[in-house]
Amino acid sequence: MSFSPLIRQLIDALRGLPGVGPKTAQRMALNLLERDRNAARHLAQALELAMDGVGYCKQCRMLSETDICSLCSDPRRDDSLICILQSPADVWAIEQAGGYNGLYFVLKGQLSPIDGRGPNEIGIPALLDALDGRQVTEAILATNPTVEGEATAHYIASLLKPRGIKVSRLAHGIPLGGELEFIDGGTLAHALAGRTLVN
Repeated sequence: MSFSPLIRQLIDALRGLPGVGPKTAQRMALNLLERDRNAARHLAQALELAMDGVGYCKQCRMLSETDICSLCSDPRRDDSLICILQSPADVWAIEQAGGYNGLYFVLKGQLSPIDGRGPNEIGIPALLDALDGRQVTEAILATNPTVEGEATAHYIASLLKPRGIKVSRLAHGIPLGGELEFIDGGTLAHALAGRTLVN
């Protein structure tokens, strides 16, 4: 038995979400249609409002309902420190962890020539423009610890160091509470390379 065109369209739309496969999309669609149509209508309305009302901050490129987001407009934040990340989700992760009080710049992904994403596509020119108007003393590169993320961090570092900006990278290594015997080799290698002195 095949689904009707409208149900199939809903399933296909849900499959566009990250991590949602065909069975999960089917289960979600049927649940929305069978169980609580008011909740489904509320979801549709919230999606429409978000699509129309959420854009990007003109300074850091974070998702925002205003031209300048609440982080960039907060006078208590240290504007000499900038953390460069790959996505708005990364900003929320840093904010939830606490301990960072600087500003951000959100790239649109990472360098990947094979996928057609070069410096212009991820926003490197916009980053350099954003730095031109500020007295930034340190840039923290918080790209993912993948081959592409490392290449992106290295490329950005090569552009920022000649500007006299101290460039640092998020530490990679053993998670708090982790046991060495269960840590993969790549993580151990990063931890050894990034070791710090004990005072």
